[in-house]
Amino acid sequence: MKAVSDSSAEAVRPPSSYDDVSVLLPALNEAETIGSVVEGFREQGFSNVLVIDGDSTDTTREIATIHGARVITQSGEGKGQAVREALSEIDTAYVLMADGDGTYRPEDAHAMVEPIRSGDAEHVIGDRFAGMTEGAMSRLNHAGNRAINGAFAYVHGRDLGDILSGYRAFTHESAERMALTQDGFGIETELAVECMRQNVPTTVVPIRYEPRPNASETNLRPFRDGGLIVLTLYRLARTHNPLFYFGSVGVSTMCLGLVAAAWVGYRWLVYTTAHEVIALFAASSFLFGMQLVVFGLLSDLIVTLHREQMRRLDDRER
Repeated sequence: MKAVSDSSAEAVRPPSSYDDVSVLLPALNEAETIGSVVEGFREQGFSNVLVIDGDSTDTTREIATIHGARVITQSGEGKGQAVREALSEIDTAYVLMADGDGTYRPEDAHAMVEPIRSGDAEHVIGDRFAGMTEGAMSRLNHAGNRAINGAFAYVHGRDLGDILSGYRAFTHESAERMALTQDGFGIETELAVECMRQNVPTTVVPIRYEPRPNASETNLRPFRDGGLIVLTLYRLARTHNPLFYFGSVGVSTMCLGLVAAAWVGYRWLVYTTAHEVIALFAASSFLFGMQLVVFGLLSDLIVTLHREQMRRLDDRER
């Protein structure tokens, strides 16, 4: 993985055109903002703008078409499904993904695509926390984002700054290697995890994050979508950090068994009352938890050996 970039987005001089880059904009009822977003990217030299619309009930599709975007209506539901479907429609070497709500600035696009076009990275994440405008994110969302980023860094051993950022740039080839399955807002988390799993060279670029216009309503539901993102992060840890995945459940089960055993011991010592069923449950829980921890250790060893083997194969190919 590449280190976090310290360069400012404003410092990158844009070329005359980006014919090798497709701008991907998933949208759902973004009539208030989609026109200015599409126009903004086109003014920055990005002529290939694809809007994949989630069957909006407003005039999102019509406005995007008027401003020069290619528009398709997604066949399924959810942002993740929209991204997967749109990638099958794109044939350029590079993809720049953003949202259609006007929170990401087209002016930052040059800094986003520069690392992938120069070959320094294959995946770029725009760090919203590096330049967040006041009011762009509620305190609840801010705290939730920080907690999820901290959990990702703990589980995967890498701090990617802002794994939930929707402003991404990546090579089309690297995206094709990823096993993307998420349908909703967990797609950003899955992209970050797949970068780690596939050893995709990744860098982080500071960007400006701005509030949604007053007339624009968010499609994000903090508690439901936040919970789904946490579950996605935990589920995906199974293949990248099995020791954490199985060990966390194993340790919790062992602790439950120890608590039950302590209660049985207390009742027997103080009241000389035996609780055979609870004692059996305590012993079973402890042994089952210990087996999960051991399984996690063995799985982690297998994953480590696999990574080392893949690294040696990559070194030979180079």
